[in-house]
Amino acid sequence: MPEPFGRQSFDRAEKAVATLQALYDRNTKFLRDSFTALAAGADGSKRYRAFYPEIGVTTNSFTQVDSRQAYGHMPTPGHFATTITQPQLFENYLIEQLRLIMRNHGVSVTVSESTTPIPLHFAFLEGTYVDGAAAERIKRPIRDLFDVPDLDGTDDQIANGTFEVAFGEPRPLAPFTAQRIDYSLHRMTHYTATSPQHFQNFVLFTNYQFYIDEFVARARGLMENGGGGYVEFVEPGNVVTRAGASTASEGTPPARLPQMPAYHLKKPNHGGITMVNIGVGPSNAKTITDHIAVLRPHAWVMLGHCAGLRNTQALGDYVLAHAYVREDHVLDDDLPVWVPIPPLAEIQVALQEAVAEVTGLSGYDLKRIMRTGTVATIDNRNWELRDQRGPVQRLSQSRAIALDMESATIAANGFRFRVPYGTLLCVSDKPLHGELKLPGMATEFYKRQVAQHLTIGIRAMEKLAEMPMERLHSRKLRSFSETAFQ
Repeated sequence: MPEPFGRQSFDRAEKAVATLQALYDRNTKFLRDSFTALAAGADGSKRYRAFYPEIGVTTNSFTQVDSRQAYGHMPTPGHFATTITQPQLFENYLIEQLRLIMRNHGVSVTVSESTTPIPLHFAFLEGTYVDGAAAERIKRPIRDLFDVPDLDGTDDQIANGTFEVAFGEPRPLAPFTAQRIDYSLHRMTHYTATSPQHFQNFVLFTNYQFYIDEFVARARGLMENGGGGYVEFVEPGNVVTRAGASTASEGTPPARLPQMPAYHLKKPNHGGITMVNIGVGPSNAKTITDHIAVLRPHAWVMLGHCAGLRNTQALGDYVLAHAYVREDHVLDDDLPVWVPIPPLAEIQVALQEAVAEVTGLSGYDLKRIMRTGTVATIDNRNWELRDQRGPVQRLSQSRAIALDMESATIAANGFRFRVPYGTLLCVSDKPLHGELKLPGMATEFYKRQVAQHLTIGIRAMEKLAEMPMERLHSRKLRSFSETAFQ
């Protein structure tokens, strides 16, 4: 093991985070160097171990702090701690969280080594290629020599509100542990073919490639014309085009697109927009939001197509979800279906204002092309092929106005992970009324409507980015006993 690291106390968040970074760098380098030495023939009779850094806070007063902000304060006196990974990636986030705690409680924070080992897999630098031949030169199993990822440390009990603190153990300071975060950062790269460092704090999800094509064309045009406030555009393979350039300056496009490719229109301090094509289905929707949640984004919104359920709707109309019928089933074990998923006023207003601005409509005219109501999400794409009496009756009783396969999952995971969420869908067919797009109609519909819909989504995200973050992060998403970190 590396030399022991003594506990240190800090009154400035920046110094605490810098120490976290130094400790993390030292311990991960120790593991990488040990692996390299073993592959080169070093003594294989030892076991190698290094630990995650830990940040801790102790409060001893029941004095109630100003709780108008949704985070940045502890619910009760006690000792709170969390393990930390990749402090450089989370630098701004960590500094903000620690500043709020220090200000609200008038306490210092401590940095120390935790008792959670860093798995070897998570110690390698991003993009590292481990030669299979080098691993084969290590005669003993890797698990005999290093710690490996432990699924017991990567669950969501804290976020789900089911975590029970053992006697004498600290209470959680953050919603995710270091191992849980590392697991998601690696999965994120795999699914999206882009580095976690490129993800922005405002995320758009879509279920159609048409939206991605439009987003890419628009982003490349912005870069060529100076950026319009955005500084870079990043595509799968970490292909980077900078503001003022017409071609990429770094990165290599992948031979084939990943399962859920991501595209990032970047601003300083992660203030731009990320767009992810999640494909079709609630499983994908849960998978990607499970992972992006560890980056603690400020908002995510679903832009996609849906089935309109009302005869008064027309193809191309918009649906602004204010409630959800959850028949996706992928979150049943984490968030029971009896838990209501409330609309968030800040997201709803931003989306409605964006629709009005882009379409030029207001008041009664705006209601002609956009309905606010319940969206039902199901996990059976071909529900029409079964006896329809049951599903149609439930849809009618719920007052649903639209049906899709992703929106409720994304909203429910936003609720679960305290990430502000919203949904704006576009009616692409009306199966209950026999109104489907003919081939020529479909092409024209997508050309016209996708561009406008995406413009609305981008405008809404820009409105949210202009909002003070303490206003955007709603107290509606906080449970009885919350972590101090957002």
